[in-house]
Amino acid sequence: MELHATPAEVMRAVEALQEFAHATGVPEKFIFDLALALEECGSNIVNHALQRDAEQKFAVSIEHTGSSFLIELRDSGPEFDPTVTPDKSESSDDDLPGGWGIALVRRHVDEIQYQRVAGENVLRLSKRLASASRDK
Repeated sequence: MELHATPAEVMRAVEALQEFAHATGVPEKFIFDLALALEECGSNIVNHALQRDAEQKFAVSIEHTGSSFLIELRDSGPEFDPTVTPDKSESSDDDLPGGWGIALVRRHVDEIQYQRVAGENVLRLSKRLASASRDK
């Protein structure tokens, strides 16, 4: 999906993910985890990387391999690797800005990968279907 940098477009991507996951019989908890991660990462792209400029676009792709889901987000904003952001859940310093979103995402997906490719931020989130029944 190619989306404009608006909160409404983030929610359109989340709804598409939910519809796709429901259609493939994915358990509700798994869908919740994926939707939360996509909404958080998409919102960060819209608000921070693209500054809510509705003329700017970002891309979201969703893949279900049978045993896992992969969400890929691409944007042309300034280089930013969220995987090196300090994890607030492991720190007692609430005064430092940022970091809560990626901590939340880490709790709901199994793997987060970042690359800068051809001037784009490429963030890949993956979750194994078997992990959906595991309590976190």
